[in-house]
Amino acid sequence: MSVSADDMAGKAKTGRIVVGVDGSAEARRALAWAARQAEITGAGLEVVLAWEMPAMLFGPVVWPEGYDPKADAGQLVDAEIEAVLGANPDIPISAVVEEGQAAAVLQRAAGGADLLVVGSRGRGGFTGLVIGSVSEHLAAHAPCPIVIIH
Repeated sequence: MSVSADDMAGKAKTGRIVVGVDGSAEARRALAWAARQAEITGAGLEVVLAWEMPAMLFGPVVWPEGYDPKADAGQLVDAEIEAVLGANPDIPISAVVEEGQAAAVLQRAAGGADLLVVGSRGRGGFTGLVIGSVSEHLAAHAPCPIVIIH
């Protein structure tokens, strides 16, 4: 059965768009693009930030008192949303902060989503690469359509 554009014009669209952020300029562009797409389609926006404990290379590390990387990640995701979309965005937004490797966290978060949006490169890696390891992994393994923003 086919549906014409006229049939779809009067129907409200709902869905979920997942976007990965990490504080990089590429992720900010991805967030802005995803927010515009959510506004156009009537979808909700799920902003996901993955964090990992720093590696301990030479034995135990004593963390400073009050060190809370999950809370820091939560502050970063909130700051990125406000910096890109303002204090009161016009679309439904949820922020998700999860411990783990970015590609795995985003792949899980995108399960059941209508769209996954990521920047072409994040904070790590080599500046000469056209596409980073996270976006490359997700291009091959995302459980939904993916948009990679350069």
